[in-house]
Amino acid sequence: MKRFWKGVSTEPDGAGWGIKLDDRPVKTPARAALIVPTEGLAEAIAGEWRSVEGEIDPRALPLTGLANAAIDRVAPDRQAFAQGLACYAENDLACYRSEGPRVLAARQEQSWDPLLAWARRRYDVDFATTTGIVHVAQPAATVERLSHAVGALDPFRLAGLSPVVTIGGSLAAGLAVLEGAIPAEAAWGAVSVDERWQLEQWGADPDAEAALENRRRDFLAAAKFLELLD
Repeated sequence: MKRFWKGVSTEPDGAGWGIKLDDRPVKTPARAALIVPTEGLAEAIAGEWRSVEGEIDPRALPLTGLANAAIDRVAPDRQAFAQGLACYAENDLACYRSEGPRVLAARQEQSWDPLLAWARRRYDVDFATTTGIVHVAQPAATVERLSHAVGALDPFRLAGLSPVVTIGGSLAAGLAVLEGAIPAEAAWGAVSVDERWQLEQWGADPDAEAALENRRRDFLAAAKFLELLD
């Protein structure tokens, strides 16, 4: 679909804010009204639509896509979506350390220990860590409390949290971003330690670098989405 509108505006709509293309309200793929909770998020989404030139590229509308997901995918069964995301409490990336080389292990410690330390303080939990990839069970209280924290979130925060957690593989990092305990770029640096190390060791690989940059873009867009909900 090509751009057909001349202007983009936002306006209060019930309990949130809507976006209009000329006089047409933007709708989700399921044809629900695209109503978001904050003016800041509405303005950012409007900015995405103002930037469209020629054909619409959904990849250039990440905030719109996350808002669509919150309304169409998460809201109809919020608890089931939250349960799927909470499973990362059982297999957090930050709990699985490399046996070597020592330089990589040190980078993991430097990046991941602060995330786990923050989660310990914030949720009064503990974590079991290990070297290698063999599963290590987390304390039942840890899984329960982190799952409760995720289950208490509204559909928009769940939609924004999901890419941060699934792309990074760390619920601790995702919750830290959600609560503003760590800058988004720093969180990305932490969860991408292994991939960046591999690129350093094997040299330039355009395909791997492009894939990593795409993941970074989606991670940071989701973090921005979460920030705009406050």
